[in-house]
Parts: sequence; structure tokens; C-alpha cells
Amino acid sequence: MTRIYINDIGILCALGTGTDAIANNLFNVAKSPLVKSNEYIADKDVCVGKILDQLPELDPHTPQIFQSRNNQALLAAYNQIKFTVEAAVERYGLDRIGIVLGSSTSGIESGEQALKCFQEDGDFPQEYHYAQQEMSSPSEYLQSLIQTTGPCYTISTACSSGAKAVASAKRLIEAGVCDMVIAGGVDTLCKLTLNGFNSLEAVSDDLCNPFSQNRKGINIGEGGGLFVISADKGEIEIAGVGESSDAYHFSAPDPTGAGAKKAMHDALAQAGIKPEQVSYVNLHGTATKHNDDMEGKAVFEVFADKVACSSTKPFTGHTLGAAGAVELGICCLALTNSKGKLPKHINDGEYDDNIPKLKLVDNDFELNAKPEYALSNSFAFGGSNIALVLKKVSKKTAD
Repeated sequence: MTRIYINDIGILCALGTGTDAIANNLFNVAKSPLVKSNEYIADKDVCVGKILDQLPELDPHTPQIFQSRNNQALLAAYNQIKFTVEAAVERYGLDRIGIVLGSSTSGIESGEQALKCFQEDGDFPQEYHYAQQEMSSPSEYLQSLIQTTGPCYTISTACSSGAKAVASAKRLIEAGVCDMVIAGGVDTLCKLTLNGFNSLEAVSDDLCNPFSQNRKGINIGEGGGLFVISADKGEIEIAGVGESSDAYHFSAPDPTGAGAKKAMHDALAQAGIKPEQVSYVNLHGTATKHNDDMEGKAVFEVFADKVACSSTKPFTGHTLGAAGAVELGICCLALTNSKGKLPKHINDGEYDDNIPKLKLVDNDFELNAKPEYALSNSFAFGGSNIALVLKKVSKKTAD
């Protein structure tokens, strides 16, 4: 069996840019950076997970079809792994490197601004091109930047997209199609998604409150996560992948949690471990009624109340197509931070008694040993479920 590893990480979100900044704000500051904004939904202030750091400008010669804030966020993530990628290009060649990204918004913000201009002036702005909002834009932009000729595509399965991109990368390497894959996800804030979720009465105007009896919905966020993935031994192994489809409802999860449970069991089976060997579960934890009901039931049936869990959505917002990638990056940080700290679960402390009681990481939580395995859940519209298991590789083994 080919073992697949993460060799480098580029990440940004409301917590900051880069692994050091995000780890510090997540484990040491441990305070939500989400902000109130009225720029996305008319006459309504809502909490959003906004990237507060300045994004890099795209090269002036970048084709117009790739000019978008979404690709600026992607570039910010890529710049963090650039040297590792360049070394891989030198080693493997451009044709042996793949690119698989997840996104659900792409450059939709550019389309919104162009439509506003059309309504006000009767014409679209000169710098607008409809392809800026195509789902293929992020992966094609990155390919044009690096000039790779291997497989290149974008996965758009809503909130599971970024995690599914990582799973696809693993399969491409196992099948011998690629020697290295750049995988992850990127999504940026736009009015379409916030108003869409608001129309479903799923947006909270206050900080989201996962697994609380008082939860009122999600906070939308933005971010990106990129991983250099290969068979070269590294500090983190992608040990197991489990995927399933509820086939239940277009927007609501199967309330029994059967699909989520299957994804977790399959990921554990592929990793060859038992549930009790997992030290940390990053919950999808959107703070909507249906997701938390379903996920709490499914996680309890797999892990009972024996494994530490938390939702990091109050720290990042729900970054949609990037969520699976951003949260996988957070799991990597949980496994590698020197003090063995885990991300805290932030809510108002009033746990929903209708959800089986999980072992949430709170202020009183103590981890007895440094974590070895972490599992990350991502669940999406249409019942698109994925669970990823990461393993911390000892330095001796990695060397």
C-alpha cells in the first residue's frame, strides 16, 4: 500500500495567514476573530469570518479571466508552499504534478460587482469577464501560474469540496497518475452565498453557537488551504478517507446520521485504527439545527464520549468550499503543535440535551498524551459526506 503524506501547508482565514499565525491565534489567544458586517445582506448585521490580512495583488499580466479576489486568496496560500512546489517541479517534471482544488464561490464576487455596474450604467465594466466566476477558475489559475501539465480540475460539492480535493489527490498518487498533487480549497465572501443561506433562515447574526440549545445558524467565512501531497515521507500522513452520499434531501442531511457514520467508519477502516485511537475530531459543527443534531448522533455512535471534539467554525466562520481544507490544516496544527493543545469548542455552555453528549474541548479539558490521530468531518448539501484521518508520523519514521 502506498502511504500518502502532506509535505507542506499554505493556509489563511479569519485567524490569520500562515501556520504560525493561525496556530498562535487558535491555541494561545483562543478568541473568535469574527466581525459584524452589514455589507453582504441588506439591512442586516451578521458575523462573518473575514480575511483581515491584505491579499497579494495578481501579476498585471495575469489573464483577465483569472482576475478575482478568490484567486488573490489562492495566491496567498500558494506563496506559502511555493518553494516546496518549485523543488517538486525540478524533481518530477511539470507533467507529473496535479492540481485539485475545491470551491463553491470562485469569482462570484466579480460577477456581483459587474452586475451592479450594469444596473447603474447600462454596461459591464471593461475588466469583467464571465469566466472569472467559473468553478474551474482557481485550479486553472494555479496551473497557469506554475505551468504544470498534469491533471487539473476543481471539485464543487459545496461544503465538502476542499476535503474531497485532498481525497482525490491521494487517489491520483496511489494510481500512479501523479507524483505530487497540490490540493485544497479556496472560497471568499460574496453576497450570493450569504443571502442564499439567509433565505434558508440559516444565518446567525451573532457568533455561531455549535451544539448549543440556543444555536441560530451559521456564520459564513472565507479562507483557503493548500497542501503539497506526495508519497514522500512527511510529518503528517493522510491515513484514511471515507466518503458517502445520503441520497436523502437536496439541502438537509439524513437525520439518522447514517451517511456521516459510514464516512467515519470507512476512514477509520482505511487507516487501520479503532475509534479510541483517535485523539481529536474536528466537527463539521455548523451550528444549524439539522447538522448538529445529525452529526452529534453520528459522532456519538462512532466515538461515544471518549474522544475530544470541537467545531472550529466560531474561529473561522463556515468557509464553504474551503472548509474541508482549512479544517484539515487545523487538524495538522493540532497534531504538530509542541504543547499538544487542541482547538477549543466555543459556545454559550448550554449544550443541547437532544444531542448525545460529546466530549467537547473546553477550558477544563486536558489531553493526557500528545495526539497521534485526528479525524476531520465535512458534510455538504445533498448529503455529500467525507471524513479524513490524519496520522502524526514520528520524526524517526519520517526520516
